Amino acid sequence: MKITFLGAGSTVFARNVIGDCMCSEALRDSGFALYDIDPQRMEQSRVILEAMKKEKGGYGKITCFAGVEQRKAALKDADFVINAIQVGGYNPCTIIDFEIPKKYGLQQTIADTLGIGGIMRALRTIPVMEDFARDMEEVCPNALLLNYTNPMAMLSGYMQHYTGVKTVGLCHSVQVCAKSLLETVGLEEKLEGCKTLIAGINHMAWLLEIKDKFGNDLYPEIKTLIDDKLNDPDCKNKVRLDYIKHFGYYCTESSEHNAEYNPFYIKSKYPELIERYNIPLDEYPRRCINQINAWKDEYQEILSSGIKEHSRSLEYASHIMESIVTNTPYEIGGNVLNTNHLITNLPADACVEVPCLVNGNGVTPCYVGKLPVQCAAMNMTNINVQLLTIEAAKTHKKDHIYQAAMLDPHTGSELDIDSIKKMVDELIEAHGDWMPKFH
Repeated sequence: MKITFLGAGSTVFARNVIGDCMCSEALRDSGFALYDIDPQRMEQSRVILEAMKKEKGGYGKITCFAGVEQRKAALKDADFVINAIQVGGYNPCTIIDFEIPKKYGLQQTIADTLGIGGIMRALRTIPVMEDFARDMEEVCPNALLLNYTNPMAMLSGYMQHYTGVKTVGLCHSVQVCAKSLLETVGLEEKLEGCKTLIAGINHMAWLLEIKDKFGNDLYPEIKTLIDDKLNDPDCKNKVRLDYIKHFGYYCTESSEHNAEYNPFYIKSKYPELIERYNIPLDEYPRRCINQINAWKDEYQEILSSGIKEHSRSLEYASHIMESIVTNTPYEIGGNVLNTNHLITNLPADACVEVPCLVNGNGVTPCYVGKLPVQCAAMNMTNINVQLLTIEAAKTHKKDHIYQAAMLDPHTGSELDIDSIKKMVDELIEAHGDWMPKFH
């Protein structure tokens, strides 16, 4: 079996996902093909993975493929393809995504999923993923693409709409959703045996049901504890708790993410909200710098002291591959098209995050039905931006980029139309060759 990892220079993530495969009897003897356009970063990944392979018993074979000219060879005859690329990296593209909007008075926290930063990230990533798709259709047409790259719904949705590649989008926020809520409100003891139902869209999928091991609904008790936490100056999860208070349900992704997916919390006219809700503006650039520095130290430590023990993580990828190979049922929260109206009050062309059954037949999405109307309405404010960005990527019409930015809840609530269009033009120009040409 062959597993290809696109963006293998993302060393920590490659280590986790391929390390997970090395923990699986069904996967550990696979061929692991590493692909990246940065040979130096890929070499760091190879060194670490070779050390892990040795520590895990020496199973499998690791091969490296550097540069676009070797991409088809990396993909040829792959059974599974993992995508974890970041087009343009922290410098220059992430810096551009934050600094230019700031000039217009638009503040962001993460900027990788929605908002003007998410739109720009999608537009520079989709052409690369389309190239991946064309190669996969030629050299590994039956492979399953496991996409981990953000913006998840835009990228997975594009692949599912416009290519023939079997694609499922994966995020780790579903697995930790109930845990994060129960720990925030001090009900950790309820986690064992907890049962949940989660559906919506990536980073804003709703915890529709949360029950203890005896089947008791935990929401009534949770709701009695929310106000105390919202008044706690040290609580870092206030936006999602506020969702429960005003929309009735908790959602999957962190409060720093969700602070920028709506018009409610980052508002220039209400600067006091930033402190009130503990919103970490410019969090992603800070995180990038810290991760880059931490990785340099960790890599040197690994070279001098040897590889650390790896335990299988919560990431879905290895479990999906193992389930398909062994025909063993497994449930995930996957990002798939809403083609068969899995969620009846969201559009059929939206990319939704729903429970999926995995077995020897692949990934089969499960019917959910109707979301609470207020949850569907919140999702739609994000889906509008996602679909327009996908349309811009397909048609190369700049008007669709303008429209996506105008309809983005945070951008539209802060800026007038002329400023939005001027900002979009400046961002496109600043990204230069990282972006396709729009007309």
